[in-house]
Amino acid sequence: MPVCPECGGELKFDRSRYMYVCRGCGLSLTRSEFERMSSSRRRAASKAEDEREQLRRDYLRWWLSDKK
Repeated sequence: MPVCPECGGELKFDRSRYMYVCRGCGLSLTRSEFERMSSSRRRAASKAEDEREQLRRDYLRWWLSDKK
C-alpha cells in the first residue's frame, strides 16, 4: 500500500480522477508525481545508508590501525 509523503497516511487510488489521495491529510498526487516523490525518497535513504556504512568502515579502519 502506498504511503503519503506528507503525513505517512494511507494513499488510495481514486479511479474517477486518476490520482492517489491520502486518507489522512487529503493530499492528491498523480501517478507520475507519486513515482517522482517515491524515487527521491529512496535515493535519500540510500545516500544516508551509504554515509553510515562509510562511517562504520572508517571507524573500523581506525580501530584496527596501530595509531590509536
